[in-house]
Amino acid sequence: MNDTLLESNINTHSRPTDLRITDLRIVNLEPLPFHVTLLRLDTNQGISGYGEVRDGASPTYALLLKSRLLGENPCNIDKLFRVIKQFGYHGRQGGGVCGIEMALFDLAGKAYGVPAYQLAGGKFRDKVLIYSDTDTVADGAAMGERLKGRMEAGFKFLKMDIGIGLLEGIEGAVAAPPGALERRDVMHPFTGIQLTEIGIDCLVEYVRQVRDGIGYEIPLAADHFGRINVESCIRLGQALDPFSLAWYEDMIPWQLTEQWRQLKQSVLTPVCTGEDIYLKEGFLPLLEAGAVSVIHPDLATSGGIMETKKIGDLAQDYGVPMAMHMAGSPVSFLANVHCAAATENFYVLENHSVDLPWWSDLIDGIAKPLIVDGFAPVPEAPGLGFGDLNEEVIRDHIDKTRPEGYFEPTDRWDGERSLDHLWS
Repeated sequence: MNDTLLESNINTHSRPTDLRITDLRIVNLEPLPFHVTLLRLDTNQGISGYGEVRDGASPTYALLLKSRLLGENPCNIDKLFRVIKQFGYHGRQGGGVCGIEMALFDLAGKAYGVPAYQLAGGKFRDKVLIYSDTDTVADGAAMGERLKGRMEAGFKFLKMDIGIGLLEGIEGAVAAPPGALERRDVMHPFTGIQLTEIGIDCLVEYVRQVRDGIGYEIPLAADHFGRINVESCIRLGQALDPFSLAWYEDMIPWQLTEQWRQLKQSVLTPVCTGEDIYLKEGFLPLLEAGAVSVIHPDLATSGGIMETKKIGDLAQDYGVPMAMHMAGSPVSFLANVHCAAATENFYVLENHSVDLPWWSDLIDGIAKPLIVDGFAPVPEAPGLGFGDLNEEVIRDHIDKTRPEGYFEPTDRWDGERSLDHLWS
């Protein structure tokens, strides 16, 4: 059988070997509930790939990489990631690298006609467990009712905030130096903020009321405790241990490995961190020290789909499961779903936009709703698994305070150049 006849019976989708990146453009969205930037990589074969720069990250982090990508084959995901990963860092500074990596997976999957999870090694599951974060209300019983509503909507894993914000106006609940409660630029150990027994008793009663409302059979994680020192974290954690929470999240900054080890050894509830850590090397000190029970990378910070899978694999070697933080659009959400499907020790994936009615309408060409009975079905379509963006809905929700518009030309970034080698 000759090659011409063989190719006539195969859908090749494109000629991947000849595929080249020709453009990178962006659009900034209004809060959902966080500001995100969608990016699009175009090619010489008329197919485009989509990614996302996470909430709070400047789109400049992605645009400055455009000149490093033009003319390159997007199917060489690992090669290109190694070129651009030096331009990311912890926190939001990895947003550009991660958004581009998502788009590379989307493009390569479309070029070869396979879903992104297949490019990451195949899948361990057909659907991904989702947890719904829920905004805090001051009354514990009312919070329990809100969470009960999540359960009635099908969610089987929940998260809420428990912190010093709930103690505002309660005399004697928090001890703090002047101005410390208002500052946001000081790490936890340096604020001098401490919980008192009054404050701890109030938070315990709050959680008791929540548990009375939802019961004990469903996992309930806790976040946003406030910038309190590790000693207050331990005292609060021990007081809340009887409520069998799924984890205490980000009680202290992730960089403080010894304090995390101290915290983990002092409480009976799992401790969790990781949403601000970039690359697998950043997780290693916590894992080596036995300082965390659950890792919690944000794929839009940690390095993208493949790097986050590597992070999960690394954690698995230390007997640690991987939950995933996600506060973005359906583009980032689907990238997370593919990564979660491809990672054996995956635990549960966050979604922050359950209450946003137009959230899933940002994309087309995929079955909706994206979350069914508390799970996200893993897409089987090529790339990230959706057909295209919904231009009409996106135009209705463009961040009009930004000048970029709807995927306007970015030619001024074409010639961005520097000596990028990390050696002489």
